[in-house]
Amino acid sequence: MKYKLLILSLGILLFACKNNTDESDAYGNFEADPVIVSSETPGKILQMNVEKGQQIETGFVAAIIDTVQIQLQIVQLDAQKAAVTSKRQSISSQIEVLQEQKRVLKINENRVQKMLKDGASTQKSLDDIQGQISVIDKQIESTKTQFVSISKELEVIDAQQASVVDKLQRCTVKSPVSGIILEKYAEQGELAAAGKALFKIAELSELELKVYVSGAQLTSIKLGQEVEVLVDKNATENQSLTGTITWISSEAEFTPKIIQTKEERVKLVYAVKVSVKNNGTLKIGMPGEIKWQ
Repeated sequence: MKYKLLILSLGILLFACKNNTDESDAYGNFEADPVIVSSETPGKILQMNVEKGQQIETGFVAAIIDTVQIQLQIVQLDAQKAAVTSKRQSISSQIEVLQEQKRVLKINENRVQKMLKDGASTQKSLDDIQGQISVIDKQIESTKTQFVSISKELEVIDAQQASVVDKLQRCTVKSPVSGIILEKYAEQGELAAAGKALFKIAELSELELKVYVSGAQLTSIKLGQEVEVLVDKNATENQSLTGTITWISSEAEFTPKIIQTKEERVKLVYAVKVSVKNNGTLKIGMPGEIKWQ
């Protein structure tokens, strides 16, 4: 009888030891870094090409905002630019007329100089012609200065066009990252405002398991360390995955309220993030455990 009791006691002890060995070192939940994509320009949503749960790639055209008003601004600026450019052509024509007048006066100047040598003309006639040439030279220089003003006007219009074209491009809302649509906040036909959220997306190919460890456990972990990650496979079994420690908090905090017991919630712990490749079974908010021993 004593022998049977001894065998039973040893069995219970071994079972307890096994259970202690199977205990995980830390517990937490899976997280992702979602990106909330907003409209950068106000207007009616002409297209909304995403749905909740949809997988999209970087650069995917998720939405298109009404561009009519911006297109009208571009037409208006094109007309202004054409008008300013025509001024330049008009000034060039004025300069050509003045240069032609100067050319005729130069011919007369040469003629009067020859006549003056022969005594057939007076010095006053020569001075008058040279005075007219001097006036035309000043007129030409004055007219040329208008080119500077026109160039500045064109620079202003070019800057306005660049700004409007940028607004036009922002009417096409593209996904900044690849991932799965977690939430959709707007529908086609609704009015979008600048900064209004359209949808939320997250990359789920790799999730982070955020767990909490005690100060005594910190000496057992380090950045880059591979650990075993356990998630529920079914009601009685766990699924084992490999994770890598990517972040360890430098400050202690009280255990979050998601921990059930009050005794655990009042402990000081350190947050740790473990990166885990998603094999398709991991979901945001899913509980997980890690073992490093």
